Amino acid sequence: MTHHVPGDAELMAAAMEAAQRAYAPYSRFQVGAVVVTEDGSVVSGANVENAAYASTLCAEAVAIGAAVAAGARNLVTVAVACLSGERCYPCGQCRQRMREFGVERVIVRDGAGGTRSHSLEELLPEAFGPEDLARG
Repeated sequence: MTHHVPGDAELMAAAMEAAQRAYAPYSRFQVGAVVVTEDGSVVSGANVENAAYASTLCAEAVAIGAAVAAGARNLVTVAVACLSGERCYPCGQCRQRMREFGVERVIVRDGAGGTRSHSLEELLPEAFGPEDLARG
């Protein structure tokens, strides 16, 4: 079975669409993310704020959680976009979540309307992962 592999621009458009659905009444900083699974499925998420700020969920965490809940265990790419169009990189916790599920590539807006692609290793060098526990 052949799956359509979305290009960077298509993934960024999907992330921007997801950002429109963000629940960000406190910061007004709307973020969307899409995750591409190993089988080519695309799953979206948006940030979900909470009056108890520490309970806020990042868009990447929502998308990764939705993909995992749907049965995915191997994620390939994550695209992240802020509705404002500015640069928008994943936080450290989300980078670690990506590491857990094998994300290889992260696409972000560059602030000038284009995209930048990074390896997860570039964004989270020398990361701790599941294989580190297996060595213990």
